[in-house]
Amino acid sequence: MPQNIPIVENILNANDRLAQTNRARIDAAGVFSINILASPGAGKTSLIEKTLPLLKGRLRVAAVDGDIATSIDSDRAAAAGAGAAIQINTGGDCHLDAVMLHGALEQLDLTQFDLLIVENVGNLVCPANFKLGTHKTVLVASIPEGDDKPYKYPGTYRGVDVLVVNKIDLLPYVDFRMDYFQQGVQVLNPNVTTFQTSCRTGEGLQAWADWLVENAKK
Repeated sequence: MPQNIPIVENILNANDRLAQTNRARIDAAGVFSINILASPGAGKTSLIEKTLPLLKGRLRVAAVDGDIATSIDSDRAAAAGAGAAIQINTGGDCHLDAVMLHGALEQLDLTQFDLLIVENVGNLVCPANFKLGTHKTVLVASIPEGDDKPYKYPGTYRGVDVLVVNKIDLLPYVDFRMDYFQQGVQVLNPNVTTFQTSCRTGEGLQAWADWLVENAKK
């Protein structure tokens, strides 16, 4: 029976090597970088859109947005205040990889920025397997998705540095057990930094923005 595992390992190893090159380039420019993961509709773009005005005058921000098609997300980031916004269209791939980010970095003068926000393709599986070279990985989970996601996608929840629980304004209207959700997260990733936010009401966004500033200034 054919064995495909070595092939997969070689692909990931090659990606990881280029991710290290990306990190070295980002570090050389003195930029703090994050990779935002989420399922479609969790609110990645809305979170970026609402965060950028809170960073105005505090951080110079570049955004790289990944999607299968269109420039909708990068257009929204630019309109919200990103100093540069680059769209990566994957043409069907369900994730960004280090090669794609490398190409985007070629278009940026990183020395002009303090923070690089990478918005990955909406997916809770593939993006978690491909390192990009960013400093932190952020997962946006939303209340309408349900409270069982840590149990269904343990690999994704286990590997992130920050968890943003978004759309908390919907808690009164959705059958979402926060204690059950948090229990699943705690088992997988007890040291994760967590923020609860609402892009509609603004709740929690200042604390999230302050965390970005604090880390970018280190």
